[in-house]
Amino acid sequence: MATSERVKPYEEKMKKTIDHLRTDLNGVRAGRANPHVLDKVRVDYYNTPTPLQAVANISVPEARIIQIAPWEKKMIKEICRAIQVADIGINPQSDGTVIRLVFPELTGERRKQLSKDVKKMGEDAKVAVRNIRRDAVDAFKKLKKSEDLSEDIVSDLQDEVTKLTDKATKEIDKIIDEKTKEIMTV
Repeated sequence: MATSERVKPYEEKMKKTIDHLRTDLNGVRAGRANPHVLDKVRVDYYNTPTPLQAVANISVPEARIIQIAPWEKKMIKEICRAIQVADIGINPQSDGTVIRLVFPELTGERRKQLSKDVKKMGEDAKVAVRNIRRDAVDAFKKLKKSEDLSEDIVSDLQDEVTKLTDKATKEIDKIIDEKTKEIMTV
């Protein structure tokens, strides 16, 4: 088995960790209206928890407003309730036909707190990547014993995983820097 094939599952796990970080960061409010803050909102649609995007059209008519137009007018109360339960920090305002979420301007203190939270999310992602590396190295050491692999092959596998770890860590740093810059931009 080639060294790359043995490293592939760990590379995929690292990519999933980075994708998960991106998904989590989409939910962080950065002063502008971002429809991704509603990704986790589930609406009770005929006694079935349904994603908000499946029961309404979501748009951003202005920089700090998200507008939700339900496909069925009777869903307005359910959608408002679901948004309040999701605790995204914004109270929905309804005029009977559409729901508006007005994002208040972030204070300097709140921006600093959000950037700290984002950096913590980044550190957690880095820890997860390092844990994947550790698991890979342990697995390679076990392979050396069970399959009589040479020291050189195990060393090459470890080097390959270390390079992947460094690459993933740099990508996480880049993602966090971009999000922090977005949050701190007034």
